Amino acid sequence: QVQLVESGGGLVQAGGSLRLSCDASRNIFRFNALGWYRQAPGKQQRELVAGITTSQFTYYSDSAKGRFTISRDIVKNTVYLRMNSLKPEDTAVYYCNTDPPVDNDDYWGQGTQVTVSS
Repeated sequence: QVQLVESGGGLVQAGGSLRLSCDASRNIFRFNALGWYRQAPGKQQRELVAGITTSQFTYYSDSAKGRFTISRDIVKNTVYLRMNSLKPEDTAVYYCNTDPPVDNDDYWGQGTQVTVSS
């Protein structure tokens, strides 16, 4: 069973940058699109903020477009999310998963906390 481990979050000031990493226990990129999701404080649902398909087509939510960049390293089984010009509204726990996601708590993993201060 695939395990996903997110890392790279932290506390930054508005306007700062972070790069998140998602390490997969095995290569799933050949068969699945991968996405970054986030769960904001007070929200019960995760929203998709960026995705990358098996053909490396990328797509973003309106809030992420122009600021975030998703990429992957198929050899390392890693997907990245570069976040620039961070805003307080970006504060959330960020997760990686397939797109569409596997709806399993163990599959989602722990996520990585991103906190953006004013």
